[in-house]
Amino acid sequence: MNESPSSIPPPVGTVHLVGAGPGDPDLLTLRAARLIGSTKLIVHDGLVDPAILALAHPAAKLVSVAKSRARHTMPQHEINALLVAAALTGHDVVRLKGGDPFVFGRGGEEAEACRAAGVPVAIVPGITAATGAAAAAQIPLTHRDSASIVSFVAGQCKGLTEQDWSGLAGKGRTLVIYMGVATSEAISEKLMTDGLAPDVPVAVIENASRPEMRVLRGPLAGLPSLVATHRVKSPALIVIGDVTAEPEQELRKLALEVEK
Repeated sequence: MNESPSSIPPPVGTVHLVGAGPGDPDLLTLRAARLIGSTKLIVHDGLVDPAILALAHPAAKLVSVAKSRARHTMPQHEINALLVAAALTGHDVVRLKGGDPFVFGRGGEEAEACRAAGVPVAIVPGITAATGAAAAAQIPLTHRDSASIVSFVAGQCKGLTEQDWSGLAGKGRTLVIYMGVATSEAISEKLMTDGLAPDVPVAVIENASRPEMRVLRGPLAGLPSLVATHRVKSPALIVIGDVTAEPEQELRKLALEVEK
């Protein structure tokens, strides 16, 4: 007995976990831009720049699942359920995330939920905040003279004060802290407690790659004051290490070495 057309389930759609990069639409991958412009359902984070959302298909439905430290528009398990339900009804979905989906973007959790439900998943990497912000601020995360190791850390992770950060920053190393604005005081104190010198240079990069970008510099001990005085808000990244020193300081240092 043949099934009637109405009883045949719709084909399962694909969930595309797409990295939107640090903000500037010019930094999207070609694949990301193509999917944003052609997919009819886009589920996006709050940090995705409006100029990127403007690239969406005119008929696309845009669903914001913005999160902040104090308030989530939609809990993560509900976001997972939304992606799965949409795909099971036959819709392709673009899950649009700032930066890269697999770098502090909870993309792993969403991919697991989709696979568990039998929903195909495709990953479209994006320029993560660390590399995007560093490039925009012209801060090299590695440098042959001063840094051969880079570490990425979440500044709002659970058990922050209990973690051992003693080997993450220091001579020859660069430490990049995501989501650390609200916990800048705890981060500064922890790094100094774990052995980092108070005068290690720090850069705070706000709104990287966007017209309103700011780069603020100071010593590690002054990080909380730097954030508070300039009223730094998310999206912002903290970079710690010698690579963040002002270019003029590096030139003066080089001149002194030449004189010796």
